Amino acid sequence: MAIDYIIEYDCIPKQTLTASGIIERIKEKERAEAVIQWFRAAGDTREPSEMGFEFSKSTPDEEGEKQVIVVQDILDHAAALDPLEHHCKGCPANRTGKPFGCMGFIQYPITSRAEAFLLDRLPVPDEPLVWLLLKQGIQEFGYDGSSVKVLRDVDNDAEDGKRTYFELPVSPQRLLGEIRVSGDQMLEMIFGVGQRIIPNHAGILLLFFHGIDREVEADDIRLISSADIETREKLVFKMIADPNDDDTVHEFLAFFNAMYLAWKLNVPLYIDA
Repeated sequence: MAIDYIIEYDCIPKQTLTASGIIERIKEKERAEAVIQWFRAAGDTREPSEMGFEFSKSTPDEEGEKQVIVVQDILDHAAALDPLEHHCKGCPANRTGKPFGCMGFIQYPITSRAEAFLLDRLPVPDEPLVWLLLKQGIQEFGYDGSSVKVLRDVDNDAEDGKRTYFELPVSPQRLLGEIRVSGDQMLEMIFGVGQRIIPNHAGILLLFFHGIDREVEADDIRLISSADIETREKLVFKMIADPNDDDTVHEFLAFFNAMYLAWKLNVPLYIDA
């Protein structure tokens, strides 16, 4: 399970399959290839048309119904990607340089290190403009973390004791002057805005998490949230990977890099959580 995302830059592949359709097929192809590899490792030489496996898509609220999936059927469905790959070469939304490089993922469970990494990037009162903006946003939009806490509760109630969504059973917190922000609130600000992070919200999130320079004036904040072309060109991405960080931290860095690129292109970042 993962949080999948894709930069919704208008292109022929997305016009043909839609953003969600591309994500679905990429995940299907990866799943089919993993199943084939598993069968081959066990000495099974059957063709994909003779291979099957059980699959269910569950949500926090209900257990998905199990279905038997034929591997070849998945490969056939995912094959719609193949004739569209060449459109990705030179695409400004192609972050990785690979086919469909506008897409990425953050795998569950989200680690404690990743939550700490993000909390540590939030502004403090010494950065008054961005800190006040964060405080105002939490109050005005009612970010209480409840939509994320539901997932922790699901983990805590799991009969097998396994944690699906979060490594930590209780949300971490950080005191920022007179406000205290939890990991649940922080993630709700990012993922609790619907299936699309629109450019003006992306610009503000990049400020909050120091994805771009936040030594800015009040007028600069207005330009950032409006995705002014000159401002987008001037501000560079500031998040840098530490080789010692865990995989989830690196996946969040890639996610914010995709958000930055979507903001620069003035297009939404589509989220499938």
